[in-house]
Amino acid sequence: MAGPDRKRVVVVDGGYESYDIEQRVLAPLDADVIVDPCHGDPARIKVATAEADAVLVRDSPIDAETIACMRRCRIIARYGIGVDNVDLGAAQRRGIFVANVPDYGAEEVSDHALALLMSVARRTVTRDHAVRGGAWNVSPGEKMYRIAGRVLGLVGYGRIGHALERKMRGLGVARVLVYDPLLETSAFAGVESVDLNWLCQQSDFISLHAPLTRDTSRIINSTRIALMKPTAILVNTARGGLIEETALVEALGSKRIFGAGIDVFEHEPPGPDHPLLALGNVVLSDHTAWYSEESVAELQTKAAEEVARVLRGEPPRNWVNRWTGG
Repeated sequence: MAGPDRKRVVVVDGGYESYDIEQRVLAPLDADVIVDPCHGDPARIKVATAEADAVLVRDSPIDAETIACMRRCRIIARYGIGVDNVDLGAAQRRGIFVANVPDYGAEEVSDHALALLMSVARRTVTRDHAVRGGAWNVSPGEKMYRIAGRVLGLVGYGRIGHALERKMRGLGVARVLVYDPLLETSAFAGVESVDLNWLCQQSDFISLHAPLTRDTSRIINSTRIALMKPTAILVNTARGGLIEETALVEALGSKRIFGAGIDVFEHEPPGPDHPLLALGNVVLSDHTAWYSEESVAELQTKAAEEVARVLRGEPPRNWVNRWTGG
């Protein structure tokens, strides 16, 4: 239990093997790390965080009502890149820093995007099932296409997009198209900066690496899917809400596009009757693109270091909800 004069750092999601890293980083600041898995329950989160000096969160919603109940919180630090589960405006109005960890896991997520793309392109999952079922050799209906010489489209060109581009160049893609309206022109050296409709129309492989915001919600919709080539492969390791799932299901079911590799869903986990689960031309994983033993240690360390900065009276290095004078 935290003593009356000690700082309380509350972790509202479980999931890591231990929190020794956080304890080690924060112990010199007379801070106790209290792990209170709230399982996304808003009522439990309000109680758990009411007297916290800092909050560490993975997936639980930190909404305006929860933030209003925080009496002394100075920072909400997210284990991860996206902060769509935190009400940034409410935290800003209360003078609570929100920080993320944008510089972890780029190799892991880009590896996973590549693995999904390759699994769809080479039909490794359906071939595995066929061999286990006693079948042999690709059926005439299961076409495959060469990767070298084709066009890669990246929606979002941050660290992960750059890492995937590097890996796909090694496989011989001929062109790389990028849609990222947040970047300066100078950031597109070696790639082609294009609008999203043109990217969807021209790309053979489309990989999503954008944050989920009001502007990017369902940015891949029925109109843009209709622009895609029938041989196109769509990969999403970013956020499920970037895709209009009903439109994707329809396109995959009708073979309007070749296939998809999906690590993230609009609502997670998907229910057992989710229509994507019944389709043979989609490869699915469980929001694990970020994971490796190395990335977990890096993530826990960097999130705890952001908390430590604020408890020392400094602003966080990756301050998301900046206000005037910050």
